[in-house]
Amino acid sequence: MKLHLADAAATEELAGKLLAVLPANTAGWTLLLEGELGAGKSTFARALITAMGHPGAVPSPTYTLVEPYQLGDRKVYHIDLYRISSEEELRYLGWGELEDGFRLVEWPNRAPGLAGAADLRLSLSYHESGRDAEFKGLNKRGEVVEEKLAMTISGNHKD
Repeated sequence: MKLHLADAAATEELAGKLLAVLPANTAGWTLLLEGELGAGKSTFARALITAMGHPGAVPSPTYTLVEPYQLGDRKVYHIDLYRISSEEELRYLGWGELEDGFRLVEWPNRAPGLAGAADLRLSLSYHESGRDAEFKGLNKRGEVVEEKLAMTISGNHKD
């Protein structure tokens, strides 16, 4: 599914629409956030974490690498792989210990093997003054979410 995001508010709105179609239990899910520096990955992640109920600031995990959130019954891990140099470093991050939550991963290209185990991918790219977004389900459950999101965006959403 491809769409144009005119500004940061449109990116934030997309995050809210995604939350509306995600299942209540997203433990073990992974959303890859791809795009160049400044393309809107962090804006999207912050908006999604806020929409999930986090009341405070959502810092970038660029230096901490992982920012955990307990949002009601849902655990969310905001992960930034920009500073890792190899996929093996994921083990040192405790990647295996993050399976109990919803993983939002910025810079997943630093660990190409993640795509094979991820559920969803949001690719953001510059287009004129806004951004183009491509949202893709990477497995069966991700495809269901992609379809529901497309229906929500087109105005034909049925519960």
